[in-house]
Amino acid sequence: MVSRPHGGRLVDRVSRGRSRERLLAEVAEMPRLSLTEGLAADVANIAHGVYTPLEGFMVREDYESVLDQMRLSNDLPWTIPIVLDASQETLRGIREGDEIALYYGGLPLAVMRVEEIYEWNKKLYAERIFKTRDPQHPGVAKTLARGELLVGGPLLLVNEMPEPFENVRLWPKETRVLFRERGWRTIAAFQTRNVPHTGHEYVQKAALTFVDGLFVNPLVGWKKPGDYKDEVIVGAYKALIEHYYPRESVVFSVLRMEMRYAGPREAVHHAIVRKNFGATHFIVGRDHAGVGNYYGPYEAWEIFKEFPDLGITPLFVREAFYCRKCGQMVNEKICPHPEEYRVRISGTKLRRMILRGETPPPYMMRPEVARVVLSHPSPFVEG
Repeated sequence: MVSRPHGGRLVDRVSRGRSRERLLAEVAEMPRLSLTEGLAADVANIAHGVYTPLEGFMVREDYESVLDQMRLSNDLPWTIPIVLDASQETLRGIREGDEIALYYGGLPLAVMRVEEIYEWNKKLYAERIFKTRDPQHPGVAKTLARGELLVGGPLLLVNEMPEPFENVRLWPKETRVLFRERGWRTIAAFQTRNVPHTGHEYVQKAALTFVDGLFVNPLVGWKKPGDYKDEVIVGAYKALIEHYYPRESVVFSVLRMEMRYAGPREAVHHAIVRKNFGATHFIVGRDHAGVGNYYGPYEAWEIFKEFPDLGITPLFVREAFYCRKCGQMVNEKICPHPEEYRVRISGTKLRRMILRGETPPPYMMRPEVARVVLSHPSPFVEG
């Protein structure tokens, strides 16, 4: 059975019809805040129910509860604060109780009722969310550069932000209908920010063996330098699914949402989001949403023990490697052969090969996928 939305009811904060016309007529008179791409994506994700049960950016009570308890103030599991930051200068003249217009790229995206304006301790946020204050951590660096105040309150979407991958973007309302139409009762979701190598394929197919369908849902949007560009990820997955998956076994959709590199907390956040899309299971990577050496190798698995009431089942599929003796992708639970036969599929090694223009061997990356990646003159995000 397709999972119930987090909290029970899928949020819909998209303004339509006469209500939208009225709001659009009024936005010109409202104070305005300009948003980054990441915040604009958060607005859309709130409005379309991706962040259910949130109906807007967090007020202080929810923010502090998530920071301290990894739960909303109503005790529902939630691990990453969804907050709107601003400087004192940009908030000059804006008061609690006001309606403001949220703009992105000159386009009014949403109208927000300012329920609360409050201060936050960015270093404490970094410590709780990222488990470090080290500014070399990309999530910490972004946090420290944000505005000194947070603005909380409900919002209504009045315009969609531009989406270059509109033809492969589905919202929770749409995936839920699609899963039901296909008769899927169990759905495993896969989160990624990388192009697929054979280790990823092994993990996905291992999960798919035990469920009705696979939901591949890569993130597009801001990523750190060295990560794959959005168009490369989308093209690579299209090639993999076309050539190596039964057509009716997979749903592919992008999700515009920033990577935060928050390790275990972000793993839970990714699971909640996919629960809202209708997934019943979520594949958790060994170092899920990790970066550098900030998190332990299995921390992203262990944190799920703290959330028996999450409402989505985590799948901990062991890391895959190629065994020369077995002649296929395997994991340590099913391969009896010593380390000398095992070839680890290193993302760093693959990047180096791609940067040199080399085609990875087929046991590391499907040739159709490699062709897509190598066809891009600059496949990685630059610093």
